[in-house]
Formats: sequence, C-alpha cells, structure tokens
Amino acid sequence: MQTQLSHKQKLKVRTVFISDIHLGFRGCSAELLLNFLHNVECEYLYLVGDIIDVWEMKKRMYWPQEHNNVVRTLLGKAKHNTKVIFVPGNHDEILRDYDGAVFGNVQIHNEIIHTTADKRKLLIIHGDQFDSVVKISPMLAKIGSRLYEFLLRANRWVNYFRRKMGFSYWSLAAFLKHKVKNAVQYISNFEEAVAHEASKQEVDGVVCGHIHRAEITRIEDIDYYNCGDWVESCTALVEHPDGRMEIIPWAAVFNQQTLIAKAA
Repeated sequence: MQTQLSHKQKLKVRTVFISDIHLGFRGCSAELLLNFLHNVECEYLYLVGDIIDVWEMKKRMYWPQEHNNVVRTLLGKAKHNTKVIFVPGNHDEILRDYDGAVFGNVQIHNEIIHTTADKRKLLIIHGDQFDSVVKISPMLAKIGSRLYEFLLRANRWVNYFRRKMGFSYWSLAAFLKHKVKNAVQYISNFEEAVAHEASKQEVDGVVCGHIHRAEITRIEDIDYYNCGDWVESCTALVEHPDGRMEIIPWAAVFNQQTLIAKAA
C-alpha cells in the first residue's frame, strides 16, 4: 500500500535510498528532490551513485542554485543525526578513488552492506559494474547517455503539448525502455547480474540504481531493489522501522500534498 501524507506531515522512516540524481544535468528534478528531502526524516541515507553528473559537467557547466541547495541539504542532514553514505556511480566515478574516506560527515564506500531492522543483509552498489555496455564500451555508454538526454528534451515538448490538451505527464523515455524488446532484455539481464553478485556475497538482497527503473522484486533467493532516479520517475526507496521496504513516487505524493493544501 502506498504511503499517504498530508501537506503538514513528514515521512519518518529508518532508511532512505536515492540514486541517479544527476546534479549538473539540466534534466535533474532538483526542486522536487529538495521537497522530498525537506519532508523526510531518517536514521540512514544512502546515495546510491550518479549523484553528481561529472560526464555532463565536462561537456558544459550547469549548476543552478537548486543543485547547490541539494548538496547543502544533504550535508545538513549528515551534520544532524543522519548517517549519510555515498556509493559512487559511473557518472561520479572519480570519487571511487576515495573509498573509505569521510567528507563533511558523508562516508564514501564503493559498496557496503546495510542491515535492515528485520536483520536482513543488503548489498548496496550503484550497479554499472554489471552493465555490459558500460563494461565493454565506455564510449558506447556515453553515446547512449547523449541519446537519453535527447529523449528527455523531446519529452519536455511532448508533455508541453499534452498539458495544453489537458493530459497528465507521460515519459517517452520510460515508454521506449519498456516497449523496445532489446531494452526490456537489457533490464532483465542487468537485474539478474546484480542479483547474482548479491548471491555470491551471501547476502539477502541488493539495492542499486543505474538503469533509472524503480523496482522491488525477488530474483531466485535474492530481494532486488532499485531506487529509480530523479530525472524522470523521481522515486526513493525507503525502509520503514519494521524493515519493510517501499518505493515512494515523490511526484505523485507531491501532487497529492498540493491538492490537500489547496483544499485546506
């Protein structure tokens, strides 16, 4: 059952997992992420890779105030009673050289084990290590990233006209990923590879990001969790105080809060 919040309530959970924010990229939904961070309280906060889009920033510098505010808010949480752990991804892989370091109360680990309230061991990794495209051809992966950026730009125009016609938001990129046979097979292969690594490490489950597809499922004897992203779906994975895991689609929650606030 999806969590319901009023406009005055805060989401209080044990753990938050977010990935693929892509700060420094024009498609980043920084304002919505800030709204989420201001409305959630947690003991543990895992940043599961691609938090800063170094690839994009090497092409063109883009860093508006909202992106700076996200960093300040994350550091603020790290300073005040939240354990923040950063697991770098391929877009911010330069931070992998600092495995085990601590900056501004933020711990950096290339991978780490999280123990849930119900005593399950979860491997936390970004997941690009198990992406065959990234492993075999980094250049092809960067071309794919540019094509994805093009789809996001096209998506803005598509939704501009949808709003004019009274229709709700629709993701062109997500539609193509779910409908194109090769993309569906790629996602399936990725999930199985990540679950296999978790099985090798003899843990109960795995939390990852990378493919921008929020998911909770079971693959053989492994619990598979994907945080999603803050470019399209704007989702977070949370662990409740009893160990129950849930994907929070914050765009939907935000819209619900706005409607409640207007009606109040």
